[in-house]
Amino acid sequence: MTKKISIKDIAQRLNLSTTTVSFVINGKSKEKFISKEVTAKILDLVAEVGFRPNSFAKGLRTGKSNTIGFLVDHISDPFFSGIAHFLEEIAAQNGYKILFSSTGKEKNKFVELVEAFTERRVDGYIVATALGMEEEVKKLVDSDVPVVLFDRYLPGITADYVLVDNFVSTYKATQHLFENGYHNCAFITTDTEEQQMTDRLEGYRDAVADQGGEELVFKIKYEGTGSVVNAITSFLHANPQIDAVIFAANYLTMEGLRALKSPNGKLRNDLALVSFDDFELLEFISPAITAIQQPMQKIAQHIMKLLLAKLAQKNDQDMFSTVNIPCVLNKRESSAAKVPTLRHPEFSSGSSIK
Repeated sequence: MTKKISIKDIAQRLNLSTTTVSFVINGKSKEKFISKEVTAKILDLVAEVGFRPNSFAKGLRTGKSNTIGFLVDHISDPFFSGIAHFLEEIAAQNGYKILFSSTGKEKNKFVELVEAFTERRVDGYIVATALGMEEEVKKLVDSDVPVVLFDRYLPGITADYVLVDNFVSTYKATQHLFENGYHNCAFITTDTEEQQMTDRLEGYRDAVADQGGEELVFKIKYEGTGSVVNAITSFLHANPQIDAVIFAANYLTMEGLRALKSPNGKLRNDLALVSFDDFELLEFISPAITAIQQPMQKIAQHIMKLLLAKLAQKNDQDMFSTVNIPCVLNKRESSAAKVPTLRHPEFSSGSSIK
């Protein structure tokens, strides 16, 4: 196993002090009045031996590690993983690396991760956590490390936020269904007080009220795939008048598609469907599913713009911004203009699904 070259090794080979070598490697030659000849000699040997400074040790010296902590509920969620992809690209372009972690709904895990990131001397945080973490998030925001919150607004916490316009997005999606002839639109959501989910529900409710329709809201306590599929199935059978459904999140869309699949593998053709969040599957199944697309690349760009400004101290550390980004409604076959059709015999109100 080849021994890793250290600054001390380089200094000994050139008969120089480790301090001089360290100054040159960290770009402080001019500041420390080190001659061009000595600087060139050091840099030539650094290139020859392939020396790379230890980022942690460098962070101890400079106070910066050029790393950013990313804390979300579940990094495996298509929305969060999509955001992470774009953030990583932008961070790399600006000389930063991102450490990704999932907190779940565990406060202790959030605290432990923040402690671990603090030991790594991360320069800033990007955070979107589950409901109930407000106190822990506030402590982080009140620390001297820049933090940008996204996806959900936390009342009572003043910080930099990057959000999408959840209210307007579901309002327009519901309006689209009414305009295409669907007058009994259901809204399937989770039983939660998370602000983004509340805003989506209110957008639906206002649109239904403006159209003179009847609210058909179903709140699910999310406890795993099987229970959700059964709950959605029961709700639809109990309300045979429903002719359209909006799912308030991508994971609910997936459970809804399972519930709407007939024994022969085909989707019901008598319901218009809209998903909040777009993902690749929705475009390629039949019928293709209309979806509210959160512009992940734009979200990532705004997050990094705010965070990089704070890291560079280009703005007042006590001044905060809230960015609201509009979503895009990708209209597809599942919400096409309604035409008179017979209800699918396998899903008539008197039948049961096995």
